[in-house]
Amino acid sequence: MNDWGVYKPILTALVLPPVPFLLLILIGARLILPRRGLGYMVLLVGVTGVWLSNCQGVAVWLQDRVLQPPQALAAASLGRLEGVGRQYVQRDVAAGGRKGGRMLSSVVPPAAIIVLGGGRDALSKAYGTADLTPYSAERLRYGVWLARRTGLPLGFTGGVGWAQRGDEGSTEADIAAHMARDMYGLNMRWIESRSADTRGNAALTITMLADQRVPEVVIVTDAFHMPRARRDFELAAQRHADMHPGEPVIKVTPAPMGFWQHEERSLFDWMPSAAGGAGVRMALKECLAALLKV
Repeated sequence: MNDWGVYKPILTALVLPPVPFLLLILIGARLILPRRGLGYMVLLVGVTGVWLSNCQGVAVWLQDRVLQPPQALAAASLGRLEGVGRQYVQRDVAAGGRKGGRMLSSVVPPAAIIVLGGGRDALSKAYGTADLTPYSAERLRYGVWLARRTGLPLGFTGGVGWAQRGDEGSTEADIAAHMARDMYGLNMRWIESRSADTRGNAALTITMLADQRVPEVVIVTDAFHMPRARRDFELAAQRHADMHPGEPVIKVTPAPMGFWQHEERSLFDWMPSAAGGAGVRMALKECLAALLKV
């Protein structure tokens, strides 16, 4: 991607709520004197937009009806991964590559579990060092669980996002690797730390896995992000196969997590909340990315 990518975070913030609705409120207020009816209507639309764009019910609706992410790993899919994982572990043990529960091996695995980064904090005040954002940390946690459940090796893809380009400090993948080792006792097999966005995640990860003849990638990310991630990984896999005739297309298996759910009391679905506002913004960001194909 060209250097214009550094402006993506700014442009995205300007087109996502609450900015458009705040502009409508200002326009409506200006129109009240010359055109009273129109001014009040625009003002009402702006206020309603601010309210709804902070509701959990809207976030869930956008997730389920617009983004339509795949379901969480079903029992059959998880069972299949557990089966190939057991065979891999047996071959790994026979080759003497698995020691002390650390998933490092010279045996080519039948599938790779790859966690997609969701942001980093260049300097956490609590830890005094770089840390993952809650999105990244939850994705990593699920990836570790899935790796232990199946026995398949784990990897992480994520460098420094466009909004943090030029910042010093560790990349997302490096931070995740340290967390996986220190907090979960698990060494990662793959660390991709050069990508700045989902498309980069996909292109660099597919190339890395293809070079090692890994036939399948299980991608872990939030449900709202999975449709775009799956699209980019499948396109990258097909593009790599087209450029390397004779090589099979790497299979992409989605393992979404972090699904938004309705509140226990339906009334609170339509009350503004921090979680609702964050969800609506993330969902609309994904809709915008799908529309622009970026």
